[in-house]
Amino acid sequence: MLYENFMDVDTLDKEERQLLEEKYAGDAGAAGFADDRARLAAGEPLAYVIGWQPFLGLKIWLDSKPLIPRPETEWWTEELISYLKHRFTTDEFRLLDLCAGSGAIGIAILKAFPNARASFGEISEDHAELIRKNLRENGIDAARADVRASDLFGAFADERYDIIAANPPYVPEGRTLDASVAEHEPHEALYAGADGLAIIERIAAAAPDYLTPGGEAWIECDSSNAAAARTLLEPRAKRAELRTDQYGRPRLVIGYY
Repeated sequence: MLYENFMDVDTLDKEERQLLEEKYAGDAGAAGFADDRARLAAGEPLAYVIGWQPFLGLKIWLDSKPLIPRPETEWWTEELISYLKHRFTTDEFRLLDLCAGSGAIGIAILKAFPNARASFGEISEDHAELIRKNLRENGIDAARADVRASDLFGAFADERYDIIAANPPYVPEGRTLDASVAEHEPHEALYAGADGLAIIERIAAAAPDYLTPGGEAWIECDSSNAAAARTLLEPRAKRAELRTDQYGRPRLVIGYY
């Protein structure tokens, strides 16, 4: 690291140091560094200021300001990858990344499995275009991916998938979040009704119609409503289970169909 042209590197805090190293290659005199320090001081998330977020070895760009991928999502995506290696080995399979945001989940699957094809459903056209960029930047053949601007399953009529993976909005309205989240990350990607289940309820009701026989839905949820999320899947699933994340909190509901 260079830390060029900076009067006192010791005055930088942890996030500023990370910004300097990852975005400016250690050159504190680079154009834009002072402005980016001001963005951090105003509470903007570091990932937005840097412009990208690491995710299972990928570089996920955040140009359109989607929800920033979290460690919990990275955890269960890795769990899903391990499971898919056992279930499909070298067989082809199809995955739908729903409420895709930056596309991190589906892109991680495509990177891990040359035998996979993935569709991405994202309501924002700006985020859909970002997903296309992230596919390119991470070396994914565009022929293996299908990105559609869609309200949940709206653009996927008559399609069937072996796996549906979703990180939908699930925060109950009225919950106070850290200012860096509440003031900068998209409200529509966070909140989902009074109990946080409005979007998961819609996914649970429709998912079986878009799954192949033996298909599964892996859905991230809030620890406060995880049990209720499982209950929403149970009427149409053969079985639904909850899994706890790396912090010991209920985080993932899986429906088996």
